[in-house]
Amino acid sequence: MIRLLISLTTLLVAAATLAQETAITYKSTEVTSGIYILEGAGGFAGGNVGLLVGDQHVVMIDDTMVPTAPALLAVAAETAGRPIDFVINTHVHGDHAGGNSLLAESGTVVVAHDNIRKRLLEDPSPAGGPGGLPVITFADGMTFHINEHEANVFHIKQAHTDGDAVIHFRNANVIHTGDVMFNGMFPFIDVDNGGSVDGYIAAARKIHSMADDKTRIIPGHGPSANKADLAAFIDMLVDARARVEALVLAGKTEAEVLAENPLSIYHDKWNWAFITTEKMTQTLYRSLTSE
Repeated sequence: MIRLLISLTTLLVAAATLAQETAITYKSTEVTSGIYILEGAGGFAGGNVGLLVGDQHVVMIDDTMVPTAPALLAVAAETAGRPIDFVINTHVHGDHAGGNSLLAESGTVVVAHDNIRKRLLEDPSPAGGPGGLPVITFADGMTFHINEHEANVFHIKQAHTDGDAVIHFRNANVIHTGDVMFNGMFPFIDVDNGGSVDGYIAAARKIHSMADDKTRIIPGHGPSANKADLAAFIDMLVDARARVEALVLAGKTEAEVLAENPLSIYHDKWNWAFITTEKMTQTLYRSLTSE
């Protein structure tokens, strides 16, 4: 998993360089009345951002990366028509929390799980520096009441990381999954930051149990999704895990598992630049042999 962690750092550094050299832009799309998704274009622009706009308060979910945050916040301010009051971090990674410091400078209150603050106290760079530390934290969950919306924020244990939060807009039937879902892509499961394959699958199943056929899902990465998309994602993960586990139980080494390429069936649809088929296989092997 150390190699995956290094790859994440490399990706963010490369994304920062790209953002400085190209024009990363964001578009705002209304999911339902008062709830928006902000998506980047023009290169890797960080995770999908949620925005809850009320008459008196505005809540943002995640805030992309340090170099792309100004462009994101400009679109968010235009969409909301007022400053951002709160930002919720779904996890600790710098492609979701990189705008924390910039937001905090303008008076935004940063909210996150206890474990995110603990990790950022050790290394605040994913949040744009010490100024981006969460000032309100929670253990199990909390709820924002904005206009007619209830945004229930709850902790998911040992999934993508050990500090994941999912946001369920109960009345609107909208769920922001953070990186507990990558729509149409292999997910990054950060074992070095407390994530696990089994925990990730359990988390995705929990979200699936909360959804119905009309639920609109904002994934951490990839296009907007629905319950069927999430079901396909879970089915892929469960089968991929089983394929690798069979080889682990047969006593295969990591190199031997990679040589057999057990996830080749998923390559054409789920492989992408960061989490390739090979890296997904490595993640499954390492998580299965450490759990």
